[in-house]
Amino acid sequence: QVQLVESGGGLVQAGGSLRLSCTASGRTFSNAGMGWFRQALGKEREFVAAISSSGATIRYLDSVKGRFTISRDNAKNTVYLQMNSLKFEDTAVYYCASSARYLASTFVNAYEDWGQGTQVTVSS
Repeated sequence: QVQLVESGGGLVQAGGSLRLSCTASGRTFSNAGMGWFRQALGKEREFVAAISSSGATIRYLDSVKGRFTISRDNAKNTVYLQMNSLKFEDTAVYYCASSARYLASTFVNAYEDWGQGTQVTVSS
């Protein structure tokens, strides 16, 4: 099992930037596919970005392409989500997740372990 702790959320004006971090402990981080998901109030959890264990495979939700960047530092057991040009519709609780089975899946069910989430609020 992997324990995941997110940080870096907050309140930002539209057009601003935030960087989310997710630090893992437990199962070997460098072997895990990592993902970022978000859940807005009253909506289902949706995929945002994913990165394979080596970083060679990266996937994004279409609406964040060109604005968000996922990266990882296996030496620090940390995955990042750099979010630029934030929009009001990016407001949500953001979760990181770990998968021992899949490289960089876009599906919620592919991930076994989840963090507690961090709130991102973008004011218009």
